Amino acid sequence: MADQTTLDLADLSFWDSTPEESAPEAFAVLRRQQSVARYPMPSTLWTPDPDPEDSYWAVLGYEDIRALSRDQKHFTTTQGVQWEDLSPEIVEASTSFLGMDDPRHAAVRALVSSGFTPKQVRQLEEGIRRDAEQVVAELDDHDTGDFVQFVSRRLPTMTIMRMIGVPESDHERLADVAEAAVSWNDPEFLEGRNPQEMIGEVIATFHQAAIEIAQHRAKHPADDLMTAIVQAEVDGQKLTLDEIGAFFVLLSVAGNDTTRQATSHTMLALTRFPDQRRLLIEDLEGRIDTAIEEFVRFSTPVMTFRRTATADTELGGQQIAEGDRVVMFYASGNRDEAVFEDPDRFDLLRNPNRHLGFGGGGAHYCMGAPLAKLQMRALFTNLLRRYPDLEVGAPRYMVGNFIDAISGMEMQRGARAA
Repeated sequence: MADQTTLDLADLSFWDSTPEESAPEAFAVLRRQQSVARYPMPSTLWTPDPDPEDSYWAVLGYEDIRALSRDQKHFTTTQGVQWEDLSPEIVEASTSFLGMDDPRHAAVRALVSSGFTPKQVRQLEEGIRRDAEQVVAELDDHDTGDFVQFVSRRLPTMTIMRMIGVPESDHERLADVAEAAVSWNDPEFLEGRNPQEMIGEVIATFHQAAIEIAQHRAKHPADDLMTAIVQAEVDGQKLTLDEIGAFFVLLSVAGNDTTRQATSHTMLALTRFPDQRRLLIEDLEGRIDTAIEEFVRFSTPVMTFRRTATADTELGGQQIAEGDRVVMFYASGNRDEAVFEDPDRFDLLRNPNRHLGFGGGGAHYCMGAPLAKLQMRALFTNLLRRYPDLEVGAPRYMVGNFIDAISGMEMQRGARAA
């Protein structure tokens, strides 16, 4: 039984623990008590002294998360997707269509989704496979080192930056900026910096890069997503440079950091559960696609997502008032014993596996899901074939209630397979 401190979702220290050890048990206790429950707003580095009367609803159960995800009539993302009330300027400059409601959301999403259709993803597949082979082959020069730096962060960076047309010389710099965008709750990462100032710098950096690329693509079209965005129209009008900048922020963060964290958490799980690793390697080609779904469920890199009520309504037996913050806990829903048998088990043959790792469905379901699966398939197929005995040590976690981020994790590469 988790203690009372562990169960306090209003305490940022809850998110400073080892998630694999404490969070599943804590969430199970809370789900049994009340699947949808009100909690005081936590003290964070963004809002160190919240109003004691201020609160949010935690949605912990799988079915309630799915119901909320699909309810555009009563809930909106236009006021932000994180717990804290970020300024309207920051929300607009960083969330793109994620922070819109229909019909504008549908129109802009349709435009952007042109880069994520099955056809477009298949066209990216060769490049992703080639990049994955390169990332793994370069481990030949490193017996030990930081798995996050050598592996986890590299493939998603290469993929997203190529899609948008970022010059290769800027890949690492912008990957660092993307990491900062989800690390502002971590004192160690901040090193005394003001989190609001840091987020402002992140947005400004991304917008400047996007504007330069967009202006270049307007004159010199190429076969990439930025060209499609610059040329397309929504309701008879082209996207503004500010709108293109906001999309670049969203794509760089969502497409980079989430896949990176799923990769790190999966390697940690494969190390901790060697029986599952052996099971996968026995029939890698036949089992990898089923295994990837469990990679995502077990890791749940995006832990939470917020909506705001636009009208009085009911959810999970609770009366939600207009203006209330409502936070979906994907990390809890993906361990809901009412849906998943033995949910805390890392089971690479789990089927069916209707996890919430890409959201609970509805209009805001992650359009990059096929791309993320393709990246993980390419990476782990190469990694387990070339270095089947690679293991990682204890992870270093970042403090935060949004992304379950591993900042570093030492590896022992092991011998290369014959």
